[in-house]
Amino acid sequence: MAAAPQYPKKNRESPLGDSATGRPSFLFMMMRFIRSRILFAFSGILVALSACSPASTSTPFRPPTAQPPLIEPTLIIQPTKQVVVIQPSPLPTIIAPTVNPQDCTNNLHFMSDVTIPDNSLVTVGSSIDKQWLVENSGTCNWNSSYRLKHLGGAVLGAQEEMMLYPARSETQATIEIIFTAPFAEGAYESAWQAVDPDGNPFGDPIYMRVTVQ
Repeated sequence: MAAAPQYPKKNRESPLGDSATGRPSFLFMMMRFIRSRILFAFSGILVALSACSPASTSTPFRPPTAQPPLIEPTLIIQPTKQVVVIQPSPLPTIIAPTVNPQDCTNNLHFMSDVTIPDNSLVTVGSSIDKQWLVENSGTCNWNSSYRLKHLGGAVLGAQEEMMLYPARSETQATIEIIFTAPFAEGAYESAWQAVDPDGNPFGDPIYMRVTVQ
C-alpha cells in the first residue's frame, strides 16, 4: 500500500505574535499603540487639572482666644431737679413816721445869695429882685403858717411880714423878696427872720446890702 503524502504544516500565528519567531503580531502592535495613547491622554488631563486647581495653602493653627467676660450694663438714673416755685414777696410798705408838729424842731440854714451879692451897686428907684438859697434843716415842714418877718434895717418898699416859702424837712428852698431902691444915694441894708406859726423866730437871719447911686 502506498504511503500517504506528507504536506508541510502551516504556521498559525497567535493574535499576540508568532511564538516560533518571537515577533509581535499586527493586532498586538495596535493594542499597544492605543493603550499608550490612552495613557498619554489621561496623564495630560491630570496635568491640566493640577494646573487649573489653586494651590492649597495651609492655615496656621491659632489657639482660640478667650472671650472677655460680659459686663452687665449699669442703668444710670439722673436725678430730676426739683422745681422750686418762689412766690414773690410783696414789698414792705414803708410808713413814714408821723411827726407831731408840737414835737418837731424848726431851723433854717443860709446857703448862698442867688441874686444881688452883698454891696452890689443899684440905680436909684430901680426894682431889686433879691433871692436867697436856704435849707430847711429842722424836722418840721414849712407850710403856709410859717412867715418871714422884717428884722431890722430898711424895708425898701417890701411888706414887713410875708409867707415863708413852703419846704419839707431837709430840703432846699429859694426865698425871694422884691425891693425898691430909694432915691437917695448911699448904702442900705435889710434883715429878715423866719418865724413859726406861734411867732417864734428860728434859724439864720438873711440880709441884703446894696449901694444906691
